[in-house]
Amino acid sequence: MNKTSRTLVTMPQTAKKDEIIDIRVLVQHDMESGFRHDQQGQRIERDIIREFVCTYNGVEVFRADLHPGVGANPMFVFSTIAVESGNLEFNWKGDNGYAAQATSKITVT
Repeated sequence: MNKTSRTLVTMPQTAKKDEIIDIRVLVQHDMESGFRHDQQGQRIERDIIREFVCTYNGVEVFRADLHPGVGANPMFVFSTIAVESGNLEFNWKGDNGYAAQATSKITVT
C-alpha cells in the first residue's frame, strides 16, 4: 500500500550567508508499531517511516533513522548554515513502499 501524505516545511525563504537557519518539518503518517493487535487478536502489520533525509543542494545536512516507538505525524527540528542559494530536499521512506518528498528554496545574500 502506498500512502500519500501531507508535509509541512517551515524555514526562512531568505538568509544572509553563513547565518544559522532553523528548519521544522512535519509529515502526516499514522505510524503503526507492529506490536498492537486488532479486536480479533490479529497482529496489526507494522507501518512506520524508517528514514528521513534532508539535503541542501545535494549535500546531506540531516538524517534520522526511525523505529517503532516514534509517534504518528513525526516532526523534525534542526538547524543548518545558509551557505548558498538553492534547494533543500526532504525525503521520507517507510514500510509498504511509503515515500514522500518536499522541496523548499532559499535565497542567500
